[in-house]
Amino acid sequence: MNKKVLATLEYDAVKAQLRPYLSTAAGENELRNLLPTADANEMQAWLAETSDAAKVLRWQGGINIPKLANVKPHMQRLRIDAALSGTELAQVGRVLFTTGQMRMFFENLIEDRGEPLAALRPYYSRLVVMQDLTRRVNTAIDGDGRVTDEASPELHRVRQAITSTENAIRQKMQDYTRGKSAQYLSDPIVTIRSDRYVIPVKAEYRSRFGGVVHDQSQTGQTLYIEPADVVDMNNRLREHYIKERHEEERVLAELSDMLRPEAENIQKNAEVLGHLDFVNAKARYAAATKAQEPEYSPENHVRLLQARHPLLDPQKAVANDIIIGEDYKAIIVTGPNTGGKTITLKTLGLLQLMAQSGLFIPTAEYSTVGLFKEVFADIGDEQSIEQSLSTFSSHMVNIVDILKQIDADSLVLFDELGAGTDPQEGAALAMSILDAVGAKGSYTVATTHYPELKVYGYNRVDTINASMEFDVDTLRPTYKFLLGIPGRSNALEISKRLGLDQSIIDAAASLTSEDSQELNDMIADLVERRNAVLAQQVQLAQQVIENRQMKNDYEQKLEKMETEKARTLEEAKKEANHIVADSRKKADKIIADLRKMQLDGVAVKENKLMDAKGALNAMRQEPSAENNRVLRKAKQAKSQDIAAGDTVLVREYGQQGTVKRKLKDGKFEVQMGILKMVLAEDEIEKQAAAQTAKSEQKAAAKPRVSTNKAVNRANASATLDLRGQRYEAAMGELDQFIDRALLNNLPSVEIIHGKGTGAIRQGVQEYLRSHRAVKDFSFTGPDQGATYAELG
Repeated sequence: MNKKVLATLEYDAVKAQLRPYLSTAAGENELRNLLPTADANEMQAWLAETSDAAKVLRWQGGINIPKLANVKPHMQRLRIDAALSGTELAQVGRVLFTTGQMRMFFENLIEDRGEPLAALRPYYSRLVVMQDLTRRVNTAIDGDGRVTDEASPELHRVRQAITSTENAIRQKMQDYTRGKSAQYLSDPIVTIRSDRYVIPVKAEYRSRFGGVVHDQSQTGQTLYIEPADVVDMNNRLREHYIKERHEEERVLAELSDMLRPEAENIQKNAEVLGHLDFVNAKARYAAATKAQEPEYSPENHVRLLQARHPLLDPQKAVANDIIIGEDYKAIIVTGPNTGGKTITLKTLGLLQLMAQSGLFIPTAEYSTVGLFKEVFADIGDEQSIEQSLSTFSSHMVNIVDILKQIDADSLVLFDELGAGTDPQEGAALAMSILDAVGAKGSYTVATTHYPELKVYGYNRVDTINASMEFDVDTLRPTYKFLLGIPGRSNALEISKRLGLDQSIIDAAASLTSEDSQELNDMIADLVERRNAVLAQQVQLAQQVIENRQMKNDYEQKLEKMETEKARTLEEAKKEANHIVADSRKKADKIIADLRKMQLDGVAVKENKLMDAKGALNAMRQEPSAENNRVLRKAKQAKSQDIAAGDTVLVREYGQQGTVKRKLKDGKFEVQMGILKMVLAEDEIEKQAAAQTAKSEQKAAAKPRVSTNKAVNRANASATLDLRGQRYEAAMGELDQFIDRALLNNLPSVEIIHGKGTGAIRQGVQEYLRSHRAVKDFSFTGPDQGATYAELG
């Protein structure tokens, strides 16, 4: 990415906002070297890392890495066999300790959450934990780089000797400050000169203490004397100090030798920790700015919803929708000065650069970004005194350079294109430049004051007009970006509200071309209509939300009631079936005994036997899951393959809509009239799928009746005539007849029911359909007045 656009769009200012969230030198170095990528896979990987870090921020408050210094120079010193100082070892020790903590943190987090954090896994899984080395270094060196007493037994012994000797010296010296000798001292204190304990003695009493004079005051009135009684003790103390220093140097050399074989792993650990610190900073920055993860569009469809400039106060910045690439590749923005055109231009460019750097962007959810190999910008006053260039000339030099480099993968931002010269020539030049950029296939957004470009934006393919709204009532810009509406001239209206004489305004209006007046009137009408549609859309959206909430409440209540009803019914049926089953066992035994008697020649009245069995069969009810609304809903659920452009049925409203695009979390953006809604997959149904489902339901509801009249009635060996009977009596007789036929192993039967009103005919059909022993049945007879049934 060219450095000029990074400076123009203040890319480094955004990076500066991330710096306070970093705690490691390696993370700061990664931020310092951060640049937008032109590789789609790399951009998506960076965004995925930020997304995983944002999850950790929500779950655990972030990846908490302490302050870590740059240990790369220390590892280089180890490679040349140098020994590290205590401070350097302390810094390495913090890296070793943090490595173990981070590895344990991620392993525990993944185990608890059950989510692998796939984007961060390649980093934390590379951390090499060196437990013994970590324990040794952090035991021997404290956080300030001081070698601890536990570093070695010898060091511990020497330091104990130092402490003992110092105490003995202090005790002896205090005898001089508190006894009769105190009168010979300038001050009754013990101090140190040349690393030896001394007392301040008045010069005239020097001979009373003997020993060695180490210093004197500026006036010469006080001598700092080491008394003869403590010279030997100070000498021993000095020896202990030398032994301590030698032992400390030995410990430092030993620890350096232990670290040397792991220098490469330690440096890589530090780099991984720096990267984790960096992605954590990106996640914290996103949370602080309320930024969202953008979706990547391989087709370069940029769709920034409610976009805000990241360097403006979020409480004051006006959010706008900026859309380019899907229906048009060039936007011509017109409007008054200080209306926000330049900020809108910079917002588009900067947010695109942020996304290509793996940063979340301050937009609404479901915003999309493309990928541009280069972003070019001609923004601001380019006047150069050193090169003796005017503003226009300097802009032209920049534009010439841009035109040489652009291609179909470029985004070009022009601010006040063609300004700084004759308006007529400037407008013509601006249109020619836009044509040249369009011929290369680049994406373009240009701001201008020239009215000719409004017509250009209307007539050119892949081009759309836009403007910044201006409130003529308050005489202030609203900073709202209006796509599809060119900016109108407000000079006469503003002058009128500021009190300019009406005659002057009328005279100016008469000098204005008729085409210009018509254009302004058309723009004013467009703005008015747009505002009306927006107001209606807001009202409808609010109504949709209220209706949806009400519907959800009713559905929950209904579902709960039906679930309870189904549960109660199932329990009742199970209990009834249990009772029937017990009775049936007893009845089956009786029937078996009676049949045996019958076969043995004993006369048994078969009608009584059939009556009993028919009554028992009528008592049993089969449980049905269809009464449970939840199970029925789950049974009917089908996976749907929904794509952009499909016509779907929005179940909640019973209205059809068109899928505009599929969103990242399995939801869809559906256009239903003037409303755009984000809906889950289970809230919509493809139209074709809905029709198929209805057809299947209708087919399932039809009785399985064959209309084939060529039925072989010769197979029927039993016939029941129900004509002329009442419905209840006919159904009872039919039940007994079927049971008798089954006991006699009849393969088929024929039931004559006639046509009549159809009540008995329908009852026969329903009975045969629900009986488990009926394999198939069909109408028969010349007038369809009978039903033939196969048993088995």
